[in-house]
Amino acid sequence: MAGLRRWRIVLGEMKTFTHSLAHELRQAAAQAPDRPFIRMVAGEWTYSEVDRQSDALAAGLYAQGVRQGHNVSLMLPNCIEFALAWFALAKLGAVCAPLNTAFRGQALAQAIDLVESRLLIAHAGLWPQVAEVRAGLATVEQLVIVGDGGNPSALPWSELLRPQPVAPEFPACAFSSLCLLLYTSGTTGRSKAAMIPHRFVLRHAQGVIDGLQLRPDDVLYCPYPMFHLDAAVMTIAPALLLRGVAAIGERFSVSRYWDEVRTLQATVFDFMGATLTLLWKQPRSPGDRDHKARLGWGVPLPEWAGEFEARFGCRLVELYGSTEVGGIIYTPQDAPRRQGSCGKPLGPWEVKLVDEQGFEVAAGTPGELVVRSLEPSVLMDGYWGMPQATLEAFRDQWFHTGDVLTRDADGWLYFVGRRKDFVRRRGENISAAEVEMEIELHPEVLECAVVGVPSELTEEEVMACVVLREGSTLSPRALADWCAARMARFMVPRYLRVLSALPKTPTDKVEKFRLREQGAALAWDRDNPSMPQRPERTS
Repeated sequence: MAGLRRWRIVLGEMKTFTHSLAHELRQAAAQAPDRPFIRMVAGEWTYSEVDRQSDALAAGLYAQGVRQGHNVSLMLPNCIEFALAWFALAKLGAVCAPLNTAFRGQALAQAIDLVESRLLIAHAGLWPQVAEVRAGLATVEQLVIVGDGGNPSALPWSELLRPQPVAPEFPACAFSSLCLLLYTSGTTGRSKAAMIPHRFVLRHAQGVIDGLQLRPDDVLYCPYPMFHLDAAVMTIAPALLLRGVAAIGERFSVSRYWDEVRTLQATVFDFMGATLTLLWKQPRSPGDRDHKARLGWGVPLPEWAGEFEARFGCRLVELYGSTEVGGIIYTPQDAPRRQGSCGKPLGPWEVKLVDEQGFEVAAGTPGELVVRSLEPSVLMDGYWGMPQATLEAFRDQWFHTGDVLTRDADGWLYFVGRRKDFVRRRGENISAAEVEMEIELHPEVLECAVVGVPSELTEEEVMACVVLREGSTLSPRALADWCAARMARFMVPRYLRVLSALPKTPTDKVEKFRLREQGAALAWDRDNPSMPQRPERTS
C-alpha cells in the first residue's frame, strides 16, 4: 500500500492498558516488592519503598488540599522526591506539572500560571528562581520546599511524609485521565504544556520495550532531566512495566558520563543532541569498554556510529519521538541499519509525510510528519490553556509534528530537520541539520549549530556557530574552506561564529532562537573576510 498511513507493527502480546499509572505501581510492588526500581548515585529504592513512600506523600498532599484533577507544579532537579511526587499525585488523580529547572523570571511565572497550579513543590537550591516570581503568581496558594534552606514560611517536604490524621481518598482513575503536563522544549519560542494521559505513559513505555527489545534484567540509564519525556515516559515507565531498574543520573556530564554508567550498572542508555559527539571526541581511554552498557538509543545517529560502537562496545539505535506523540518510530532490531534512518513506525499510530498544503508526498520527497492514533489516549490531548495552538497542531485531524522527514521505497524514514530549522537561501531550502553534521566531522569542532540570518538579497544567509575543541587554533577562514571542499556551494555558511559554548536547554537542545536574535553582527563574514572574529562567551 502506498504511503505510510496503514503501517502498524506490534511486537509480542498486545496489552490493553486500561488502568492508571498508580495501579501499575501497586501491581509491581505486590509482584516484586524487594526488587530495585529507581537507582541514583544518592541511593536505591525498591518497588515496595516507592509505593509505600508515595502513599505517605499522597496523604500529606491530600491534607494540603490536593484533589483529583488538580495540577501541581514541581521545580525539582533529578531526585527521588520527583518520582515520589509523580506517583503520589497519580494516586490522588492529580496531575504532575514538572517545570524546566532553567526557567526563571517571566518564563517561569508564565509556565506556573498557565497550568493554574495551587501548590508548588520546589527544591531549596532552586528557591532563588521561585522567589523572583512568588509574589506575582496568580494561583499558587502553598509552597513545599525539598532540602535545607529556601523559604522558612514554606512547608518542609518532611511534613508531607508524616502520618496524617485523615486517610486520603484514592479515587478510581480512568486511563484517559491526565497524569502529566510536559512542557515543550521552547527552543523556538514560548513553551506549551502538553496534556499527557495515563495510557499515553504506559502504552509508550511498552513501545520502548518492544522497539528496543528491552529485558527485565536491563538497567535503563537516563542522564537527562526528569521533567523530560526521555526520563519520565521512556525510562521510568518502561522499567516499571518490566519490573526492572530506572537509573537516573544527576545531569548530563561528559567527564562523568561513563563513571555514572558504571556506578549505576546501566545496560541501556539514551542520547540526544550532541551527546554522542561530545563523548566520541573525548580522548581514548583503556576504560572505554569498562561498563555493562549493551545498547544506546536516541537521535541523531552520526555517520561514525559504527566506530563509536566498536570503541565503546555497545550497539546504537536511532528512533523518533517528541513530547506530544511519544516514541513512534524505531529502527528494526532484526534488520541492518540504514544510514541516516530512524526506522519504521511501530505501534498504534498512522503516519504520513505531507507538503505545505497537506497532500502526501512521494518517496524521496521531504515532507512534514503528521500522526494520528488508532487507539485511545496514545497521543497528547492538546496544549493546556491553549485551544488555538491545539487546533492548529491537530488541523485536518492529524497532529502536525513540525518535523520534516523523507521515506524510501521500503518505508524507512529519515529525519531531515525541523520545519522551522531550514534556511531559505537564494531559492534553496537548506537543512540546518545536514550542515551541522558535516561541520561536526571536522576533528577540531566539538559541536555546531546552524541558523538562518537576514540577507541583504532577501531570504536568508547560513550562519554556523561552532564550539572548538580545547586548544584548537582553527580559524573561521580555514573552516569555511574546509566546508567549501565538502558541501554544495549553496550550503557553505557565509557567516561563522566561534563560541565558547552554545546556549542550551537542560535537555541539551540548542536554543537557536537566541542565536538568531544575536544575528551575524559578531560573526566572521566569508564575503568580507578581512573582519576578525574571536571566540565569544554565551550566557
